[in-house]
This record gives sequence, structure tokens and C-alpha cells, in this order.
Amino acid sequence: MNSAHSQWFETSISQLNTLQNLRVWSIIVSLFGDLAQKPGDRINGTTLTRIITPMGIKPEATRVALHRLRKDGWIESARSGRASVHYLTDYGRSQSAAVTPRIYARAPIAPQDWHLLICEDSSGSAALEAALLLPQYTRVNRCTALGYGPRPASLDADFFVASLSQPQVPNWLQARLFPQDLITSCQALQRALAELSPPADLSPVQVATLRTLIVHHWRRIALRHPALPPSFHPADWTGEACRTRVFDLLDQLPRPSLSALDPGTVG
Repeated sequence: MNSAHSQWFETSISQLNTLQNLRVWSIIVSLFGDLAQKPGDRINGTTLTRIITPMGIKPEATRVALHRLRKDGWIESARSGRASVHYLTDYGRSQSAAVTPRIYARAPIAPQDWHLLICEDSSGSAALEAALLLPQYTRVNRCTALGYGPRPASLDADFFVASLSQPQVPNWLQARLFPQDLITSCQALQRALAELSPPADLSPVQVATLRTLIVHHWRRIALRHPALPPSFHPADWTGEACRTRVFDLLDQLPRPSLSALDPGTVG
């Protein structure tokens, strides 16, 4: 790749790096979720380092992050000859698969049926926290969660459930569902992505680096709440325009195969 393209790559990575502080373990989760989620997928330790080093992540930070992910049951590591390979555990794959539809939904269809879960002020807080672990719920306040679809039968019977077919959404609820930090992060990501125009001759590893950063930043936005209809959106929400730009770029940066990243890697 020529010097102009090298400069473009370095500048693009720098722009994406300035959006937020990168937690190395979270970057690795995004990387495996995008590149190596299937059973049997493995990433060579050297390849992993080559992908994330341009982000300014040092090898020692990668080792610490991998140790944490192994301890938490996300990642397993093994020897392959003189090298190490890393792969998602069954738990890691199931966790990645659970959020993949929300991250990679190009045009999510916002549900039309909604309901509120309301718990008693103190004694119901544990049940509400458990409900918020389900993907269809988002917090309104310490006693209330907003959910879509039918009420799961597994939920605690102590909730008061109110069905909403045509919810009226006041400004305060829009602000609660779309806090200012989320709006600001989305606007910043959209601005950064608007400046990217990938050249055609990027290497597979460079494509993987860019994809990982794009997916990682978008993942942090997309997983903040379920897909909500426009009536829930505040006027300054740019999430759908940002979503469109994310997938425009991912189409220009098609996912490289693991064999292209490293001929000795299974994938």
C-alpha cells in the first residue's frame, strides 16, 4: 500500500480512537463477535496483536485483557505449535449471538406493542433488575421498565403490567430513553464516519482493524436500548442516519476470512 493510503489508514484510526476511551477487553469482545463468532473459529495471537496494535493498544494490555476474558469465561486460549490461538467459549458465543441481531440490524422494525412493568418501590427492585437483563426492556426509572411484545411468563408476578398500543411520549421520557451522553456519542460517531472513504487496497488486517473499531463504537450505541419508533426519538437523535453510515462502511470493508488474516488460522 502506498504512503498516501498508509497516512489515510493512520488518520482514520486516530479519528475513531478519539471518540472514547477504549477498554481493551471490550474491543476484543467486539473483534471476536464480528470476525470469529462461529464454532471452530480461532484467531492466532500474533494476528490479534496485528489487528489491535494500530489502535494504540500495547501487547501487555492485550495479555491482561485476555486473562480477564478467560477468567470471566468468554475466551479460551490454546497452543498451536509455538503460537497461541484464542477462541470464544460456548458462553462467549451465546452472549455474542444474543446481541448480534441488534448490532447488525440494518433496518430494524420497531415493535408496535409495548407495555410497562411497574414494581413496588423497594421490595420489587431486584425483580426489576432481573427483567432489565432481558433484551426487550429498558429502564424508565428505578420502579419502571418499558418493554415490547407480550409480557414473558417467567417474570415475577408482583409487577403491575400496563399495555400500551399507542403510547404518548412526553419530552421527559424521550430524554430519559435517549440521555445526552448517548446523543452526543452518536453524533460524534456519525461525524467521524462521514469523513471515512476507504481505499480499495487495504490489507485484510487493516480491514479487520477498521471493522473492529466501527462495530465497537456502534455496538455501544445500539445496545443502549431496543429499537424504538420515531415517536420516542428526541429531535436531536441521529441514530438512524448513523446506522446507515455504519453499514455503508461495513459494505465497503467486507469481513475478511480468518484464513486471509492468517493462513494458519482455522476459519
